[in-house]
Amino acid sequence: MTIPTATYRIQFRIGMTFDRAAALVPYLKRLGISHLYASPVLTATSGSTHGYDVTDANQIDPAIGGREGFDRMVKALKAEGLGLILDIVPNHMAASLENAWWRDVVENGEKSRYARHFDIDWTRKLTLPFLSDTFEKVLEADEISVKSDPETGKPALAYSETFYPLNPATYTGREAEILKATDKAAVSKLHDTQPYRLMSWRDARHELSYRRFFEITGLIGVRVEDGPVFDDTHRLILELVRSGAVDGLRVDHVDGLADPKAYLERLRREAGPACYIIVEKILGEGEQVPADWPISGTTGYEFIAALSDALVDGEKLDELREAYQDVAGQPISMRAELRKAKLLMADNNFAVEFAALVKLALQIAQAEDTERNLSKASIKTAIRELLVAFPVYRTYGTRDGLPPEGREMLAKVLDQVRQSPNVPEPRALAFLKRIFEGDVGQQARGQASLFRIRFQQLSGPLMAKSVEDTLFFRQHMALALNEVGAEPLPRSFSIERYHREMQTRLQRQPEALLATSTHDTKRGEDARARLYTITEAPKLWAEAVKRWRKMNRQAVQSLGDSPAPEPEVEWMLYQALAGVWPTDFHPEDCGDLKSLEERFIAYAEKVLREAKLRTTWGDVNASYEKAVLDYARRLFAPNNQSFLADFANTLRPFIRAGLINSLAQTIIKLTAPGVPDIYQGSEGLDLSLVDPDNRRKPDFDLLQKHLSKETAFDEEEWQTGQLKQRVVAVLLRLRQELPSLFSKGDYIPLSATGENMGNIVAFARAEADDVIIVTVQRLNFSGASLLSRWQGVSLTLPSHLQNRRFEDLFSKMLIEPGEHLDVTSVAPERPFAVFRAI
Repeated sequence: MTIPTATYRIQFRIGMTFDRAAALVPYLKRLGISHLYASPVLTATSGSTHGYDVTDANQIDPAIGGREGFDRMVKALKAEGLGLILDIVPNHMAASLENAWWRDVVENGEKSRYARHFDIDWTRKLTLPFLSDTFEKVLEADEISVKSDPETGKPALAYSETFYPLNPATYTGREAEILKATDKAAVSKLHDTQPYRLMSWRDARHELSYRRFFEITGLIGVRVEDGPVFDDTHRLILELVRSGAVDGLRVDHVDGLADPKAYLERLRREAGPACYIIVEKILGEGEQVPADWPISGTTGYEFIAALSDALVDGEKLDELREAYQDVAGQPISMRAELRKAKLLMADNNFAVEFAALVKLALQIAQAEDTERNLSKASIKTAIRELLVAFPVYRTYGTRDGLPPEGREMLAKVLDQVRQSPNVPEPRALAFLKRIFEGDVGQQARGQASLFRIRFQQLSGPLMAKSVEDTLFFRQHMALALNEVGAEPLPRSFSIERYHREMQTRLQRQPEALLATSTHDTKRGEDARARLYTITEAPKLWAEAVKRWRKMNRQAVQSLGDSPAPEPEVEWMLYQALAGVWPTDFHPEDCGDLKSLEERFIAYAEKVLREAKLRTTWGDVNASYEKAVLDYARRLFAPNNQSFLADFANTLRPFIRAGLINSLAQTIIKLTAPGVPDIYQGSEGLDLSLVDPDNRRKPDFDLLQKHLSKETAFDEEEWQTGQLKQRVVAVLLRLRQELPSLFSKGDYIPLSATGENMGNIVAFARAEADDVIIVTVQRLNFSGASLLSRWQGVSLTLPSHLQNRRFEDLFSKMLIEPGEHLDVTSVAPERPFAVFRAI
């Protein structure tokens, strides 16, 4: 297996095609990239902006160049010695009539050859929740009728611009008669004879008959655990791997699969030992990837959380928390807020999946003589409390029960539930424990196995939607900490903790990706790096927010008994704006102001709806949203120059300290155990907001121009991102020269002494004679000179690193440290140094 030295994530679609990607290959080569890491490239729904809504698992999407364009890109990559990693989507496909398999299922129901390809409950009709209202109301409004499908010529139920095929058995030989059916009763009767039931999208959360991806009814679960289904959905992917066109695979949402381990074992057998395989997997606090999975690791969300330990001022977080709670007007318990979010998901957003679990458990209880008298209410309460208490995405039980680590996790969760104020009936908990562990009678084993699978497939989405897509949009103390993979409950932050995480990473997944930005992160890496600095100056930030709220108080509206926006939402808006504010921004430029406003308003709307407090995607509170968005627009008003000037002036030290953080996190990522992943454009400054803002096509022309220039260590080139790009290029070339050092070399934390020792992160990587020493500055908000931050700091070197000659990669300075490395004169004009033994 060839382990990448660095990957570069490209988002296809939205203007990016294979030919355009091929044209970037020389640039990626110069940057030091070893593998292009492509978003999904299989055929997706028309107009897809991301490619995760696959409609044809065995065709490369014509919309981005088709197979011919793909082959040209591969040829360009191979010519420069670069590899290719594909993002694949085994968990789901698009529930779209553009998907021939799905269309066949809609038309033929359970008799379709693809009926078992999808995760459908065939004990009832297939539900199609794509109407604006109930079928009866849509029919009464003359919005649905029988027409000839313009593509097939066959009779269909026409709704809007969609033609739902009729089952041939319901019209064959009567086509002319069927097409003349204009009577509502006749249309209704015809609908009743179909293998599907058209219904309102609002009813999906209660009545859906198939497993979906999270809450998205347009994405249907695929049963890749079934051999023929795996074969059908992986034919092209495996052909590309076996031909050598593709060198690695990134498995999307592995936790959604029925049996991730079995799937990965099959994928490894089919793809071969040379294929680099990583999985999208969010790890909980202290959780590791199962050691028996045949993969190189995760896509690296947990690395973002580890970086926060190095860059957050943990000693001042309580001050920031108090300031935020003062604005909110009440103390906030994150544990209680997390519980509320999880209950909301279980009882509402995932009500149909939750109800299916309860139904299964009741059936098992009926089959088990000793459990016949367990009530539905007690079982329902016990399942809900288990879901709410799970601290990780899922366990990995199989048909036979739980593995040892799963049993250990279940035991901890059960203990927590038993000690909670909402403790369920003990017998119900004991019953569920037996189901999880496979300790049921022969007649109930099949249903117990299905229960385990369904519980595990629900616990992950429930966790993700509760934390990432609800709680993190409700609580705004420090937006930089509201990131994918972050721990939602308060915790400590320290450099020592960061070092421990890196040492564990070297032991457990040294070949996994190191991410700082992805298409799913809540904000770009440089926006996050800047917002970390708020933890260094909580009083200054709180005073500024108080001042800005006063300047804009006339824009706050009263809706009933509540203001819009609420004070904590105002806090969020100012913090989010601080993160996205361009380094060289001139608020008096109306054009730039309008462009930033458009991006920010879209972000603010998403935050309000994801929070699910006063408005949601499914039940929009238009008056509330208008009030908040009007407030946000005022922040950009050309006649609000007093606020804009104050905001820009206040932000200067945050911007400066954020740029230093940006360089620190970049250097750490490029030298830590693992494979650094560069998200498109983030080799320069990435101040993007949440998707879709972070999926915009970067200015590749400007990036290529910057890389061709010699970069100075001055303020201007920090602000444009050119210095960051140069650092990336220098260190990626080093990784290519010393691949074994970075994949296998020891990670050695270096302790510092001196007045400013708390402002330094230092470590060494060592393998035999190859050694590097990394030193970066942290907590730079004070505005002290870069040189003064180094003053008096000395690093203690272990004996095997002493009395060797080192060269600074950036200044070419030579040093020969003994027991200590005095960093005072290491890099007086910059906040970092990377030394290589020579």
